Amino acid sequence: MQVHTELSTGRVIRGAASYRSAQGSVYTPGISRETVGARAIFLGRVTLGPGERTRAHIHEGHESAFYLLSGEDVELWTGERLQHCERAQAGDYLFIPANVPHVAVNRSAQLPAVFIGVRNEPTAQESVVMHPELDALVP
Repeated sequence: MQVHTELSTGRVIRGAASYRSAQGSVYTPGISRETVGARAIFLGRVTLGPGERTRAHIHEGHESAFYLLSGEDVELWTGERLQHCERAQAGDYLFIPANVPHVAVNRSAQLPAVFIGVRNEPTAQESVVMHPELDALVP
């Protein structure tokens, strides 16, 4: 993939190859440092397959926002001990403040959860800090 560093024109991006993130979801970058030389933003598709979940993690200094395009019975666990759980369905927006531990769980046995995600970091992975000691707190 060619990295674009000159930011003097707008761009139409077809999307980059998908990859499994450190936290466990599948990322398909659209706008990122790697695709267009973005300096401050990541925008892309994030997918959790049926029955999948992310591993407990934070994004140091970076906020995350998601729009759930499709899926059902998606849980977002947040808080210092992952004690707060909210359920999302298609059409909902999710917000995760910087430095807040979180786990997303797709409880559907049949449907993937597909999000459009944005983060104020250009690679979507540069500030990920895993917290394996919290994983067992989410059933």
